[in-house]
Amino acid sequence: MDFVIRQATPDEYEPLGEMTARAYLDDGLLDYGEGDEYLPVLKDVARRAAAAEVLVAVDGDRLLGGVTFVPGPGPVADIARPGEAEIRALAVDHAARGRGAGEALVRACVDRARATGGCTTVVLSTQRSMHAAHRIYERLGFVRTPDRDWNPVPHLDDLTLLTYQLTL
Repeated sequence: MDFVIRQATPDEYEPLGEMTARAYLDDGLLDYGEGDEYLPVLKDVARRAAAAEVLVAVDGDRLLGGVTFVPGPGPVADIARPGEAEIRALAVDHAARGRGAGEALVRACVDRARATGGCTTVVLSTQRSMHAAHRIYERLGFVRTPDRDWNPVPHLDDLTLLTYQLTL
């Protein structure tokens, strides 16, 4: 591995937010492009960092990607229940894809979940078209939990998020 996974520093919050938003936009994952209501949420790394742990993959001073590890239910969790950790906002810069950063970030979250007292499961939500991410999750042992699929924007019928979980 020619990069390091570590906790994000405050000076990285803005560039990580921009990179995350750009990754979602470039992959066509936001319904309204720059006007999508989820875009400010993706960009607000400081808010996530205040309530959870934001991890980054870096190669020297180059930011490759990031993810938010949520150790349980709380203000930045979407679906975590007691005893569950949640993975949020996984994104890898387009130029850095294929180097294993995404998988390393997910593994780091799983390691943190294992070290979290009382945590028995890791959960996450993903869009139907995030096929590369699905392959990472499945390779690491996550399984689909269709009974927990949900829609964050009820007026958009086609935005049902798929859910996965990993039992620790």
